[in-house]
Amino acid sequence: MRIARVFPRKTNATPDDELSFVGPPQLLMPAIDQVHISVAFSYDLEEAEKLAEQWRRIAPVVFGGPATGDPGDDFSPGMYLKLGYVITSRGCPNHCWFCEAWRREGQQVRELPITAGWNVLDSNLLACSDDHIRAVFKMLSHQKSLVTPVQFTGGLEAARLKAWHVDLLWELKPDQMFFAYDTRDDFEPLVKAGEMLRYADFTRRHMRCYVLVGYGGDTIAKASKRLMLAWQAGFLPMAMLYRDKKRVTASVEWERFQREWARPAIVRANMRRCGVKGYAEVAI
Repeated sequence: MRIARVFPRKTNATPDDELSFVGPPQLLMPAIDQVHISVAFSYDLEEAEKLAEQWRRIAPVVFGGPATGDPGDDFSPGMYLKLGYVITSRGCPNHCWFCEAWRREGQQVRELPITAGWNVLDSNLLACSDDHIRAVFKMLSHQKSLVTPVQFTGGLEAARLKAWHVDLLWELKPDQMFFAYDTRDDFEPLVKAGEMLRYADFTRRHMRCYVLVGYGGDTIAKASKRLMLAWQAGFLPMAMLYRDKKRVTASVEWERFQREWARPAIVRANMRRCGVKGYAEVAI
């Protein structure tokens, strides 16, 4: 069966094969048996529904994706994510108020059959069993010879990082590994993770940190301090702007702030300008 996958917007992870499309049908279309409308973000649902109506003229439509509450089955490489992106587990035992992963995929981690890839997007890889984690690293070790370097952009939970994880990371030498500083409780584990990783000779070139900003009660000043604290803990921070299901944000000012703290070159320049050095001791 020839399945066209249709996406409301293009991202770095959008598949790029001949049966992957962004937006409405093209004038000349290949033979298609079925259309899958895949929606990753809830604020794209309205646009996705319009696309579904347009694509029904081409073939029967199936509507799904994370934004629809789909808990996900086994991962199919290249189907809804570009080849190289890989998911080896679903679900998360944490209950972060801002996160939909545990609500959508479940509070129990489901370990999936491991397929080849170089960019791991698991919701919480380090919550998996030791055997599964080791198997994922073994798979990734076979990707080291590829042109594209290994990355953990789905995020690794600092509170779950252990010495043997660091040993595996040192052997693998990933280009990027993201951690997170989303709540006050994340800070102390982030500092400890930073110490462990720096001892293994990792630097900010490899150590990245998502920092949630712009939620209710947050301010530019508070967010800036959290970003600086992540830097002081040894990580290159990246601001992640909180959005509700309708993509409502506090202001245009928050949009501008997030853009400034999302680009590594600008972040480094900001830190040099502020003269931020050393390692953090107190979180806000």
